[in-house]
Amino acid sequence: MGDVSNPSLSPLPSADRPDVTTRLRDALLGASFTADGLLELLGAPAYAALSRSETVPALRATRGDTPLEVLVRLFLLQQPVPHARVTDVLPVDACLETGWLVRADDEVAATVDVRPYGGPGGEDWFIVSDLGCAVGGAGGIGNHAEGVVLGVGGASTTLAGLTVRTPVSAALDLGTGSGIQALHAAAHATRVTATDVNPRALHITALTLALSGAPAADLREGSLYEPVAADDTYDLIVSNPPFVISPGARLTYRDGGMGGDDLCRRLVQETGERLNPGGFAHFLANWQHVEGEEWTDRLRSWVPRGCDAWIVQREVQDVTQYAELWLRDAGDHRGDPAEYQARYDAWLDEFEARKVRAVGFGWITLRRTGAAEPSVVAEEWPHPIEQPLGETVRAHFDRVDYLRAHDDAALLEAHFTLAGEVVQEQVGLPGAEDPEHVVLRQNRGMRRATRVDTVGAGFAGVCDGTMSAGRILDAIAQLVGEDPVALRDRTPAQIRLLVEQGFLEPA
Repeated sequence: MGDVSNPSLSPLPSADRPDVTTRLRDALLGASFTADGLLELLGAPAYAALSRSETVPALRATRGDTPLEVLVRLFLLQQPVPHARVTDVLPVDACLETGWLVRADDEVAATVDVRPYGGPGGEDWFIVSDLGCAVGGAGGIGNHAEGVVLGVGGASTTLAGLTVRTPVSAALDLGTGSGIQALHAAAHATRVTATDVNPRALHITALTLALSGAPAADLREGSLYEPVAADDTYDLIVSNPPFVISPGARLTYRDGGMGGDDLCRRLVQETGERLNPGGFAHFLANWQHVEGEEWTDRLRSWVPRGCDAWIVQREVQDVTQYAELWLRDAGDHRGDPAEYQARYDAWLDEFEARKVRAVGFGWITLRRTGAAEPSVVAEEWPHPIEQPLGETVRAHFDRVDYLRAHDDAALLEAHFTLAGEVVQEQVGLPGAEDPEHVVLRQNRGMRRATRVDTVGAGFAGVCDGTMSAGRILDAIAQLVGEDPVALRDRTPAQIRLLVEQGFLEPA
């Protein structure tokens, strides 16, 4: 694993003692040190407060002496615990020998954060990270040492939730960090490779996988695709990269060290040749909004040849908001005011030089395709969604294939059903005889809403798979007294949109 020491960070537990790791895992599970156990012990308010870096409610909830309370204070809240009390809960001597614990007088303390994490299939997993980084991230606790490895955050869970989860042979996690994406991939991939520029992250990933009872991954040190062979290809690639657009590279976990959004661009552009046919790649990214350039055009230019793409912008911040967010993440607002101002100026100087007026955040999904004309969809969607979204992402690309294979004539011959949990809303003035317009709204997945005319609403409402689209339109034409040929000519575009957005499904 190499030298993973850092004078300002705690020494890490051994990753080469699976016997001790197994005993530790059994002890944690035996004390209900799980995601469900934490929620039951702490209660929803205290549990939610942890994600906001607030530990006081959890400390108050663990003032007792049960095994679970001892473990929460030891591993999640980093409180020293009497040695005599821990011996009743953990294999203390083995944990001290392998570096999971350290002893000072009559107390023991953890060397790493260990956070219970519930897998999508009900698995009891554990995410290991550096001290102070499981709860709220580095900015919340104040651990800003170079090489620090964070635990689970909102970005991590977002990426895990939108990843397509189908059985695959080979998966690659670029910039693995604490190993959460590799852990998810291990549940449905025969072989998992995980890379990181930080050797400490690779060591912690090995601990995360072992403590979670997952198969070991092939761990490789290096940036982007450098650590993997030139001819290695994968069915799934995931990355929560150091996407922050910053002047310089102070913090390994967030700053990519390349100018502007070049790291995210390079990552996306170099992925096409690494994907097997039909394979998916999922990335979180930041991108610049440059004066005189549409952000959608910028992102479209990143998409490699031979790939369909779905790009979703979830949030946009002006450059001042963006700089303040990441200065606070690093804790700079708590330091010397003059130094804070100098760093703030440096961020704004960098953006001004690049003519950047705002920064977008979102996700990028690629799928390797053999289609002559790949589909590239770039859209802004800041509205609430339903996680996990992986099945919705997979269905999006299935619909891309379907629409590519069906021209307007074929659509009229096809049969459709209305997607589940779609509702209709009529919008208009109170008391009006007819609505001004009709809106179809999804209550699942992306939770989209789209405006349709009365024909579109009527068409969607009777789609149950029994009649072809053309026959339904003929019936509607007879009801409303419209020429059926004209209706057949003008409606396929609306049908195509309803299929594309997931309101209608091919029967």
